[in-house]
Amino acid sequence: MEYRQLGESSVKASVITFGAWAIGGWMWGGADRNDAIKAIKASYDEGVTSIDTAPAYGQGLSEEIVAEAIQDIPRDKVQLLTKFGLRWDVKEGEFFFKSKDNAGNDIDVYKLASRESVIKECEDCLRRLKTDYIDLFQIHWADGSTPVSETMEALLRLQEQGKIRAAGVCNYSVDLMKEAANTISLASDQVPYSMLLRDIEKDLVPYALEHKKSIIAYSPLQRGLLTGKIKPGYQFNEGDTREGNRFYTEENIRRTNTFLETLKPLAASKNASLAQLVLRWTIEQPGITIALAGARNAEQAVQNAKAAAVQLSKEELTFISSQVDALTKA
Repeated sequence: MEYRQLGESSVKASVITFGAWAIGGWMWGGADRNDAIKAIKASYDEGVTSIDTAPAYGQGLSEEIVAEAIQDIPRDKVQLLTKFGLRWDVKEGEFFFKSKDNAGNDIDVYKLASRESVIKECEDCLRRLKTDYIDLFQIHWADGSTPVSETMEALLRLQEQGKIRAAGVCNYSVDLMKEAANTISLASDQVPYSMLLRDIEKDLVPYALEHKKSIIAYSPLQRGLLTGKIKPGYQFNEGDTREGNRFYTEENIRRTNTFLETLKPLAASKNASLAQLVLRWTIEQPGITIALAGARNAEQAVQNAKAAAVQLSKEELTFISSQVDALTKA
């Protein structure tokens, strides 16, 4: 496994980091707790020491599962990345969207990152994760109802108190990153990035490279589409929000699978799966520090971790990128 520093912070994370969104069940059509715990443990055994979670993933369930999975691992041997700023237990801040909890009840989700809310959420995360510090604490989505400076000042206080080692953001634009930088030195910005979604290459990547900020890529496999396992007519479980998503139209699934066929010979020559090849390409891209990869069971977790061992030459990376360019420009 390879480990990289997050920005200019003291936190180092595994290049393949366990993404704990799916194990919370929320928006993924459910998950099995025991399988999730085994997945995290198997991932750790393969050198994946970093786990990215959030309160919103199952309304705290994901964090609780993570805590259970790592209870026998020395705390300084694992990096816990979690978030704040999405509240389903209050009706204040900026309304985000309507959803359902894991029990199927209707809930309203609000973006809230006021000073009081940030501090409360940190304490709640520490309790659910059963730890006394968080390695990277990230705002989940920008809250238009709270000044950026207020949110960042709260993070600065938490950092000074030793409750968080580093501060990060998710889904922030370059302008928001610059505004935040007036108050605190951010370690990272966690954003969606994959072979099918490369918008950040225009502005965020150059900014991150110039200012020594890490980019944490989420959904690098485009929520499973780039594994090659999703075929036209695929049936999603109830509550799985991939159904109806623009990437999961019959036409796009066909186009993506045709593209993946061009990569199969290279993957085979490396004794690697398509998913492993995609993940390795992702962490080789300029500005991308780590990639999040979720797994619902131990086998998936092990396969994701092994992506870090795939070796790609400059020529092979160029070939893959040329195929990616052809797909996204089609």
